Amino acid sequence: MQWYTTTLEINTHGKGLYELTKEINRQITDWGVALGMAFLFIQHTSASLVINENFDPAARQDLESFLEHVAPEGENWHVHTLEGKDDSPAHMRSIITPVSLSIPIDDGKLSLNVWQGVYLAEHRKRGHRRQVVLRVLA
Repeated sequence: MQWYTTTLEINTHGKGLYELTKEINRQITDWGVALGMAFLFIQHTSASLVINENFDPAARQDLESFLEHVAPEGENWHVHTLEGKDDSPAHMRSIITPVSLSIPIDDGKLSLNVWQGVYLAEHRKRGHRRQVVLRVLA
């Protein structure tokens, strides 16, 4: 067995879901891995990783609306607002969505179903440069 590792750099432009599936599969192909296990970890407390539908853009919109609903900005009980009114809700969103994923690799790509995609969920209003550690065991 062998480990492969890299850090993916993703520039976000504010809140939303940014699909990483193609970038991850491209890296797996570059490594020549046909069968294995992919481990992803985001090194931030105001962003997360999710697997969701990547066919209908309405699914992405609904997830983004859901996160706004469960952790809205500007609540009078928010204390952690050092970086703005989106600071505390961004951290709340990252505790209800995963910061790491484990996905099998088969036939040289992530073993996702037809309409599944891997997304970085940016929880802050302004853009950031996010790092996602990708490790593959083959």
